[in-house]
Amino acid sequence: MSKLNKLLLTTTVALSLALFPSSTDASSYTVQQGDTYQSIAAKYDVSVTNIQIANNDSGSNLMAGETINIPNSVSHADKELMANLVNAEAKGEPYAGKVAVATVVLNRVDAEEFPDTVREVIYEKTAGFYAFSPVLDGSINEGYTNEDMKAVDEAVAFRGQGNGSLYFYNPDKAESSWVFSRDTILKIGDHRFAK
Repeated sequence: MSKLNKLLLTTTVALSLALFPSSTDASSYTVQQGDTYQSIAAKYDVSVTNIQIANNDSGSNLMAGETINIPNSVSHADKELMANLVNAEAKGEPYAGKVAVATVVLNRVDAEEFPDTVREVIYEKTAGFYAFSPVLDGSINEGYTNEDMKAVDEAVAFRGQGNGSLYFYNPDKAESSWVFSRDTILKIGDHRFAK
């Protein structure tokens, strides 16, 4: 990994921790002799990348006896769907905004008032309207970039550690006045994130 990539990863993780304060929602695991990131990832059905992000570690060395965080699992198909949504909703936004968009999806999955799966959250339709405009206009089907998937991986790794945002909107483009009644908890780029 180049020095620039390490610096970017460290900066991104630090920014994410500032935006999404830590909690104890992630599982923990005490490393056993002979464990590797790969063996732990296989055991918990999560990616090595997500475990490394959750532990602010870009290396490959683990020490027996240390405790690491294990993020919740999200299927590859769901990650791809989320990355498509992130691309459509946050194209041109800062990286932290992309992570925050993916976090909103996961927060909705975890919230009682929303559907229980990534797919159902993204394709939710209430009162004749889709929850996310890219579903209606088809831009969700335009694919995603490596950065979009990286943002999704980071959101998954820090799942449950955010401020609980359930909505996001661009105040210059929002068509529903209802969203302005929500409590804004974070501003990133052109988006407002709210409860």
